[in-house]
Amino acid sequence: MTRIDIHAHLWTEEYLDLLDSYGRTDTAVQRGMGAGRTEKELTARFELNDSAGIQHQVLSVSPQNPHFEDPAAAIHSAKVANDLYAEVVAEWPDRFSAFAALPLPHVDAALEELTRALDQLGMAGATVTTDVLGRSLADPLFTPLFEELDRRGSVLYIHPSGHDAGTGLIGDHHMRWMVGAPVEDTIAAMQLILAGIPSRYPNLKLIGSHLGGALPMILQRADNQYHWESPDTPEKPSVAARRMWFDTVGHGHLPAIRAAAESFGADRLLLGTDFPYESGDLLRRAVTSIEDALPAAEAAAVLDANAAAVLGR
Repeated sequence: MTRIDIHAHLWTEEYLDLLDSYGRTDTAVQRGMGAGRTEKELTARFELNDSAGIQHQVLSVSPQNPHFEDPAAAIHSAKVANDLYAEVVAEWPDRFSAFAALPLPHVDAALEELTRALDQLGMAGATVTTDVLGRSLADPLFTPLFEELDRRGSVLYIHPSGHDAGTGLIGDHHMRWMVGAPVEDTIAAMQLILAGIPSRYPNLKLIGSHLGGALPMILQRADNQYHWESPDTPEKPSVAARRMWFDTVGHGHLPAIRAAAESFGADRLLLGTDFPYESGDLLRRAVTSIEDALPAAEAAAVLDANAAAVLGR
């Protein structure tokens, strides 16, 4: 049994500086959080993980993914990100694995980088944000990416983009992460479900963030209404949702964890901490809240078995 944290981040100042040079304007929130690769930061991270019984973290650069309209910027920053993670994993293979960053929306380049990341760098799957520069993940543009991941039986980890779900009603009212992120999770999951992506690509392992956002609360509503609002949807949204997985980042809120377990099944939940944003006691609570919310057998599976099964570890 291996306790794997599926939702954890690592950024270096050099990587964030590179994104800035290509026009990103929102990297300040990732700086100074203790999520770098210096010896001091890694030692503190490992000590904290040990205190929570976390043996392994799967790293992702999200939300600072290399998504740029300029293909040269996207390709170069994706390679930098993946090479950085490959170095970190090689140095600490028991502690880390990583999801590959992809130079989207440039699908041909993304497929090439995916091949390099999976076959040469040994990465655990790939990561994208809930939208790609405003494009839905259900856009047919991304079909070749889903096809390749499905062919490989690989993982696609989906993290909020932090772009306010495209509305000033969130961003202009100081709710980007506390409300905007779970709204983005909900929208992306429903877009994929209504497009039939989970059933069309049964070998693709889709992992959403933050307990699926509001998805546990709206699944019955979606089941009742999809037939007239989205009549081409191939199966009930609740059935499609149970083909996906979701991390448990919920800031220790027991009712949310229970709702997700009852809605998706506890076997569809994977331990996540969102390090460095959940750190210290809050990170430890990310573990103990699972134990407090769920029956012992279900909690044990969520904490120590489900992620390993999905990742094939």
